[in-house]
Amino acid sequence: MEQLILENKNLIYSITKYFEKYANKEDLFQAGCIGMIMAYKNYDKNMNVKFTTYAYPYILGEMKKLVREDKSIKISRSIQILNLKIEKAKVLLTQKLMRNPTIIELSDYLELPIHIIEEAINSTKPIYSIDEPLNNEGKDITLQDTIGKIENIDDLLLLKEALTKLEPFEQKIINKRYVNDLTQQQTALELGISQVQVSRTEQKILTKLKSKLVA
Repeated sequence: MEQLILENKNLIYSITKYFEKYANKEDLFQAGCIGMIMAYKNYDKNMNVKFTTYAYPYILGEMKKLVREDKSIKISRSIQILNLKIEKAKVLLTQKLMRNPTIIELSDYLELPIHIIEEAINSTKPIYSIDEPLNNEGKDITLQDTIGKIENIDDLLLLKEALTKLEPFEQKIINKRYVNDLTQQQTALELGISQVQVSRTEQKILTKLKSKLVA
């Protein structure tokens, strides 16, 4: 088994990058090793799939399990207090505006920069992976499903890299649509733009990501 880990250590380490907010990369690696061994025990050479591709969900699954069960991940008290202020502001503004406030409106009300509010809100969200199930009109889909079926681990890593290279505004669109699971209309309200702009930008982003995978 030691030889198996040595031959695939680069793959395991590459998957740890999906959990950027998790500090202990070595624990993630060890969890990935467990997943690799489980995959090896269940792999059939007659399968029409590469071993690394087959092992990927096992490795990622064990890492997700570790992160879910790690009770040491804590949010700082200052962020907790800020999130309480944000929630109170949301309630007050919702009553006043008769709709959910946008990030810009929260920023104006609290007299804080937009990026500070976004960071506080994002700190409470779970770590996101490109193959995390997303709910879309009653169906569980992933960002992979939206872009196209991806079976090769190299393509998965290319997609992860492409996501990090999107423009800040494009990343906001992707986060709100696929991480926060907002509709295009809800995303438009959050960002203070039209639903048509969200739709056009989203299609542009998906086309860009697809082109990265076929380049």
